[in-house]
Amino acid sequence: MSLPVLSSSAVKFRRVLAHFPQELSLAFAYGSGVFRQAGASAEHGETNMLDFVFVVDDAVAWHMTNLLKNRSHYSFLKFFGPKKISTIQRYGAGIYYNTLVPCNGRMIKYGVISTDALIEDLFHWKTLYVAGRLQKPVKILAQNENSRLQAALVSNLKSAVTAAFLMLPESFSEEDLYMQIAGLSYSGDFRMVIGEDKSKVQNIVRPNVAHFQKLYSTILQDCPQVVYKHQLGRLEASIDKSPEGQFTQLMALPKTLQQKITAVVNPPGKNRDVEEILLQVAHDPDCGCVVHQGISGIVRSSSIVQSAKTILTAG
Repeated sequence: MSLPVLSSSAVKFRRVLAHFPQELSLAFAYGSGVFRQAGASAEHGETNMLDFVFVVDDAVAWHMTNLLKNRSHYSFLKFFGPKKISTIQRYGAGIYYNTLVPCNGRMIKYGVISTDALIEDLFHWKTLYVAGRLQKPVKILAQNENSRLQAALVSNLKSAVTAAFLMLPESFSEEDLYMQIAGLSYSGDFRMVIGEDKSKVQNIVRPNVAHFQKLYSTILQDCPQVVYKHQLGRLEASIDKSPEGQFTQLMALPKTLQQKITAVVNPPGKNRDVEEILLQVAHDPDCGCVVHQGISGIVRSSSIVQSAKTILTAG
């Protein structure tokens, strides 16, 4: 299975891409400047900042070339050179943002992350920062033939579905599923408390159900617990909420989330293995809440460090 490419009829994104070094293993645009959100007018979408992520194999080399082409994009950190910038990039969520950059008559923000760091996040949910972005619709602008990255992108979507199943009731609608998935990377994010619109997840999902379907239809069609009637736009789910069913799903979760769940329920000083603890969680009537706590723990720490980094990178 390959990750669906959500092609853009507009050339504005590719025109932006032309301003940057072309050594990219993946480039995508995301957010309200790309996909309409509920409560926002079409004109608002045309003036919103455009958000991009550039995935690069060699961060030092990429920043070196970008400093030659686009030195003004960087804060005072440009004086420290590409190696120092790449070192700062590795902290927190492993991504370095240049923000409020004028480009082709629009304001843009772009993050740079190494291919290895992204693959680690996609497979294991180490920070759920960029992996969380890629659980929602994005516009893929460039992608090279990296089979490991491709497998990681698909693994991330499957993990999102598994985590959502654990937190949802036995039966739910297709929109319920996408709301749960879209909310994963906002769980525990302190910005949702002090800055972001509380109805943000709903505003993302409702106008973009067709894009979510494109992203998840193959996974849902292959899922034995779901009858997916794509033509009718309907999903009939009956999730196995038995301890055995939940244990199977818990064992399929990304490694970092399993560790966070273990930390939630295992008192310090007790050396029990992860499998034993997950079996205990599978028997817990509040299993879904424990999973949510684990996800919140991942997102909280990465969002705080990443926001602190912004003080340096944005200048």
